[in-house]
Amino acid sequence: MKLVSADLRSFTSPTFAVAVAWALLVAGDSAQGQASRGDYGGTISLGGHDWSSFEAVPFPSGREANQFELSFRGGFATDYIYRGTTLSDHKPAVGAAVEATFGQLYAAAAVASVKLPTQPAAEITISGGARRTIGTIDFDLGVSYFLYPGEISGSPNTDYWQVAMRADKRIADSLRVAGGFAYSPNVSNTGAWSWYAAGGVGLDVPSELLPTNIGVSFTGGAGYSWFGNQSPEFGGFPLPSYLNWQAGVTFSYKIFSLDLRYYDTNLSKENCFVLTGDPNARPGGAIDLVTNAEGLTSRWCSATFVVKASFALN
Repeated sequence: MKLVSADLRSFTSPTFAVAVAWALLVAGDSAQGQASRGDYGGTISLGGHDWSSFEAVPFPSGREANQFELSFRGGFATDYIYRGTTLSDHKPAVGAAVEATFGQLYAAAAVASVKLPTQPAAEITISGGARRTIGTIDFDLGVSYFLYPGEISGSPNTDYWQVAMRADKRIADSLRVAGGFAYSPNVSNTGAWSWYAAGGVGLDVPSELLPTNIGVSFTGGAGYSWFGNQSPEFGGFPLPSYLNWQAGVTFSYKIFSLDLRYYDTNLSKENCFVLTGDPNARPGGAIDLVTNAEGLTSRWCSATFVVKASFALN
């Protein structure tokens, strides 16, 4: 009974919070404030799935309630980092996404190359949600489903879904802040629930100091992940909680962007293997008879510098 009650609490509390947040976002026009500026420059990353995530897309004040728009983005990166861990075995990756918006509602689809233990052909993300501005804060509430088609025969299916909410606010002409939360009831289909909380800051170089059509933004942030117990077939123990952080600079010219960024986590190499299941892990680490009986170590969570070139079309 205790296990059942704990499982229900882990599901119903986030579900109730999401329902309340959704009601606030889609409430009547009385809650709608003047939309903040949309020229955000470099995005403040809060642990989204790299270029395939339309993070920090504000609700423009000039958009009509029934206006339909399409946005496209794509790019190349020297590594695909997700919350401080690589999803491409520290190798280059490509990705692309399309998003349709209708008023404050949106739906999106994205595909990205990955190199994971189950060897999927790609990562496909289907998402939808709502964005609106309340007062001077831009809110985004969305639900995403991550699919990993073509996984090797006999490996566990790793598809899962996640709900996330973020808020962005510009507190000065060149300074902005953001914060967000994400929840999955069964992360990577391991049986473990996951919570993620993150915050970040962005500093935009004033346009009058730069050439025409050039933008420069310095952004950084940190996030914390914690998890519940995995299914018995995966050991029944909780995945290791950890802190990740990143900082970098984004240069933009019209529809093109170049991002230079440093990522790191506080995960030990042993816990990195427990979290990621890195198939190239090496022995020689500290042995934990419950979580890592062979003392395997992984570099998938180590400090990484990433260069990413991308474009965006509206």
